[in-house]
Amino acid sequence: MPASILVGAQWGDEGKGKITDLISDKFTYVVRYQGGNNAGHTVITPKYKLALHLIPSGIMYPTITPVIGNGCVIDPKVLLGEMDTLEGEGISCERLKVSGNAHIIMPYHRDLDGANERRLGNNLIGTTRRGIGPAYQDKDSRMGLRMQDMLDKGIFRDKVEAALQEKNDILSKVYGLPTYTVDQICDEYFQYADRLAPYIVDTTTLLHEADAAGANILFEGAQGTMLDVDFGTYPFVTSSNCTAGGAITGSGVSMRSITEILGIMKAYITRVGSGPFPTECIDDPAGDLLCEVGHEYGVTTGRKRRCGWFDGVVAKYAVQVNGLTDIALTKLDVLSAVDTVKVCVAYDCDGTVYRTVPQNQTAMHHAKPIYEELPGWKQDITMCRSFSELPREAKDYVEFIEDLAGAPISIIAVGASREQTIIRHR
Repeated sequence: MPASILVGAQWGDEGKGKITDLISDKFTYVVRYQGGNNAGHTVITPKYKLALHLIPSGIMYPTITPVIGNGCVIDPKVLLGEMDTLEGEGISCERLKVSGNAHIIMPYHRDLDGANERRLGNNLIGTTRRGIGPAYQDKDSRMGLRMQDMLDKGIFRDKVEAALQEKNDILSKVYGLPTYTVDQICDEYFQYADRLAPYIVDTTTLLHEADAAGANILFEGAQGTMLDVDFGTYPFVTSSNCTAGGAITGSGVSMRSITEILGIMKAYITRVGSGPFPTECIDDPAGDLLCEVGHEYGVTTGRKRRCGWFDGVVAKYAVQVNGLTDIALTKLDVLSAVDTVKVCVAYDCDGTVYRTVPQNQTAMHHAKPIYEELPGWKQDITMCRSFSELPREAKDYVEFIEDLAGAPISIIAVGASREQTIIRHR
């Protein structure tokens, strides 16, 4: 049966939570395959408005098994807090499955994340300081701890002891921060282990068996294409592969199972944190207008998002590196607030024109957008439920960026709630 990947196609915050929630009822499993609690998905239903950071949005459906895959890094305290919040709202977490191979965020990871950002000063990356990067760093240097390690207290203690030999030196001698004892960490994490043990399983085998049995599987990415550690605006990126390829390495499911890759794009564009952002409205009052009308504040951090016009160069690049079969366009209704709409069709990088994202870091930092301007529609479109109901100008805008990106726009969100959606080409 088909498996689908849902991926952010810009700098994150594209509205993946809404789209996941919208299409989840077609799937039996929803799998989060990368990242940690540095991401946030807001899910709005007639009954709930919930911000999820680790648990896949499919938790809202009693027929879906939500899975946190091996490609994720997990702060057990945060995970348990999110589970408690959901249970308090009457949403059961008993179906949740967590990969034993997912790596654990330790307290020293959070300390090192914040200390490193402070050290960078004006050159900071703009991380959420939740320990994501240092956890992935330990994973790659083969000194990380995994969720399965918490199930064997002897192994966990030995690995913590080995890690602290290095981490305590860095904390104290490099950053002048307090250190940790083995007992201090084990006493805390063994409490987490007792509660999480029933949820920790071999998710790769689980998903292979589900695939063989004909189950529909949805892979849900966090962040976005331009924050991918390989394909994004490095070094101003996250520490994992949030492009579609990450779904394979972050779950263990075969590429042969994937039949659809749905990219989520906002009708304008936003970014949180540092790094290049060619279409950012720095001196354009439209930036503040888009921020306020679109409520552009981070789900995880509360930070005000940087806002700009739709970037067709990024859109085309995202289609290419992800192999997008479809696009879901979100927040089209926000553009009802502006008189005219700009779309970036190319970059001018010191006299050289680029129609795809330049690989040269210096060129990307110097990129100036080349815009085409389209008329706005200045109408409330939140009640539209079919493409034909949209104003002519809104339809022209959708078709323009569809052609520019090179993939069909099959879903259009005209509001925050689930029903404020137009389905086409599906």
